[in-house]
Amino acid sequence: MQDAPEQPQLYLITPAEVELSTFPDRLARVLDAQPVACVRLALATRDEDRLARAADTLRAVTDARDVALVISDHTLLAERLGLDGVHLSDAARSVRHARKTLGEDAIVGSFCGTSRHDGMSAGEAGADYIAFGPVQATALDDGRFAETDMFQWWSEVIEIPCVAEGQLDVDMIRTLAPITDFFGIGDEIWSKEDPVAALNTLWAAVG
Repeated sequence: MQDAPEQPQLYLITPAEVELSTFPDRLARVLDAQPVACVRLALATRDEDRLARAADTLRAVTDARDVALVISDHTLLAERLGLDGVHLSDAARSVRHARKTLGEDAIVGSFCGTSRHDGMSAGEAGADYIAFGPVQATALDDGRFAETDMFQWWSEVIEIPCVAEGQLDVDMIRTLAPITDFFGIGDEIWSKEDPVAALNTLWAAVG
């Protein structure tokens, strides 16, 4: 995942559960529909064998299209499986360890929720990108969300690319497109019967 150009890039996030007999084909269709910078394997399971099988299966799809594949949180699995990197969900706490383990060429991303302080700390620790979200209020967790003015501030002050993810819709994508580097899109399309159509509708808002 390289530094983003002026127009934001697409960062796909898998569902928490996937059926390996059908999901690779769905992923392939989505990857063929729009240019994608990176795919995050974000399964809820902690079963090493299931994670490894999923990673190997999806990597065949992403490698064929020259798209990076990272895994959520499991740094040692990323190393063992030879993935492109890891996405960490604990802000800055694991960034230095992941960087030391995976090396300078790996992608190390950090989810920092709604905290610009955590984002800056993760960046200083060596993260390649910082993810903020959700971008709209929900009844989930404590209800906090990453406000538009934080993305505006980040884009003006910080050079490390940022990802906007969680509760994205056409209006939010249109609003954030000038001030974010990547959009992390997952449930917004996978919950729909036709994820390609859903993605095309969302991505048209980028302009």
